[in-house]
Amino acid sequence: MAHWLYKSEPEAWSWEQQVAAGEGGTCWNGVRNHLAKKHLMAMQVGDLGFFYHSNEGKAVVGIVEVIRPYYPDHTDETGRFGMVDLRAVEALPRPVSLDAIKAEPGLKDMVLVNNSRLSVQPVTQAEWALVRRMAGLT
Repeated sequence: MAHWLYKSEPEAWSWEQQVAAGEGGTCWNGVRNHLAKKHLMAMQVGDLGFFYHSNEGKAVVGIVEVIRPYYPDHTDETGRFGMVDLRAVEALPRPVSLDAIKAEPGLKDMVLVNNSRLSVQPVTQAEWALVRRMAGLT
């Protein structure tokens, strides 16, 4: 199983809205970056990811699961980009801020630290475990 990080501005799509979407989840559309597209294409049903509030809040706030693999994004008029469907799994007991991530030596190579603009990012197994511990999860 692979792990990912999904960035969203809370005023556009928040963790609360993701939770409210329920078990049926929602599509993760609007990605228009070719590297992020490549990541979306690599996702499998059951992969888990961190839900990250960007701009306002700047913190990992929850965990989501891929419930439908890559398919065409209905909002892309060019037909070049796709999306996956995600459902909320759990809120983090303690959000993990970008500042805390940057301050953790074990996360110095995390994509979030080194390419913060990328909206969909891979997370290594070690990074996944460390951020979970920082959030109060085992």
